[in-house]
Amino acid sequence: MQDKIDQLRTSPVAPQSLFIGGAWREPTGGAVIDVISPIDGRKLTTIADAGAEDVDLAVQAARAVFEKGTWSKAAPAERKKVLLRIAELIEKNALDVAVLGVRDNGTEISMALKAEPGSAAATFRYYAETIDKIYGEIAPTAENVLGLVHREPVGVVAAIVPWNFPMMIGAWKIAPALAAGNSVVLKPAEGASLTLLKLAELCAAAGLPEGVLNVVTGRGSVCGEALGLHRDIDVLAFTGSGSVGRRLLEYSARSNLKRVYLELGGKSPNVVFADAPDLDLAARVSAHAIFRNSGQVCVAGSRLLVEKAISEEFSERVAKIAASLKVGDPLQLATEAGAIASDIQLEKDLSYAGQALAEGAVLRTGGKRILEETGGYYMQPTVFDVSQGMTLAREEVFGPILSIIPFETESEALQIANATEYGLASAVWTANLSRAHRMVRGIRAGVVHVNTYGGADNTVPLGGVRQSGNGHDKSLHAFDKYVDLKTAWIQL
Repeated sequence: MQDKIDQLRTSPVAPQSLFIGGAWREPTGGAVIDVISPIDGRKLTTIADAGAEDVDLAVQAARAVFEKGTWSKAAPAERKKVLLRIAELIEKNALDVAVLGVRDNGTEISMALKAEPGSAAATFRYYAETIDKIYGEIAPTAENVLGLVHREPVGVVAAIVPWNFPMMIGAWKIAPALAAGNSVVLKPAEGASLTLLKLAELCAAAGLPEGVLNVVTGRGSVCGEALGLHRDIDVLAFTGSGSVGRRLLEYSARSNLKRVYLELGGKSPNVVFADAPDLDLAARVSAHAIFRNSGQVCVAGSRLLVEKAISEEFSERVAKIAASLKVGDPLQLATEAGAIASDIQLEKDLSYAGQALAEGAVLRTGGKRILEETGGYYMQPTVFDVSQGMTLAREEVFGPILSIIPFETESEALQIANATEYGLASAVWTANLSRAHRMVRGIRAGVVHVNTYGGADNTVPLGGVRQSGNGHDKSLHAFDKYVDLKTAWIQL
């Protein structure tokens, strides 16, 4: 496989256009954005820099096909066939798609293959199989009345997705929205648009009707705002930063009160008790929970809480694993942590490391930029001992930086775990079943892992509480975002 990857790494990537109404078109203003590969800091290609007029054209195309009913009124079995073909085409082109994505955002290829085309194909297949198995309801009414509850597509869905796992997160939003019969306008992050433009191509090849999926690339300050303010979008689903999420809520209030669903990241606690069943396994998994994709993971276990009886020994194990990770060329299968996605993100990560030192945090390993001679953006996996009030213990870094905090009692562990404005993911390591259940109930997060971290599939929902957002991706619960309930009250 490495030989094929090496062939694909130098394949030319043509300048990318917008995908609107089933056709590729240039942006109205003709502007483009350079795509810089984090692997070597070189220009890879360009993407279209769409404006508000282009967004409006995409929304018009989505609305027109929705009202026509080509997709929205198609038999569930027909929609199912198309989504299954999309899944098949993603799998058929998996290596090409994965390499393209790595060149765009720097994720290590071993992870990208599973998390991007692998996950996206599984997601489309999952929702394809649900289409003809979800029914309306009959209400328990009086004898002479029939109450029916219909599930109807909402109409036009806008999806704004981030740069860390664009195809995976894009599929989490696109697949259930399409399965429910909606039309979609997708806005990728300007720092990672290539795989989602490829997805549009595959969807068209699979027979998705023109206008059902539209992709507009460009700057969030322009395209994202235009989508947020557009009065003909019914639902907006977003994954990204809290600051942008707040803006999208404001845009909804200023326009048509469209429903806005937000996944806004976290500062996830990973709690290790002294009675964890396998401390070696816990150390390895805890390291990968933060350092995979160089820490650029929404659910990353960025706060490691360790019981004081084992804190020094366990923390040193994790630090040694961090120091031993192979960081470098993300297109090498042996690489364990790839590139930081951009020079801006790298500077942010390094700034957090510098601030931690200034606040008195103790550096166990890492903290510096490496491989600068390649022109790419790489940083050492970094481990700090911190106290609860430090910036690094409170703010989401979105980089390869782990904060370690000791605790003495279960109640203290729970207090520290919840001492954050976020509530996305978490984990607990213990052999005590009762303690595990208490922690699952006590931790305020959308996901609590027990004796593991990550790996949940499409059968369960992913969503956050507090400032990690609202609504859920994955599972049957994702449909809740993309359907309206209509009551028919029939006098017999």
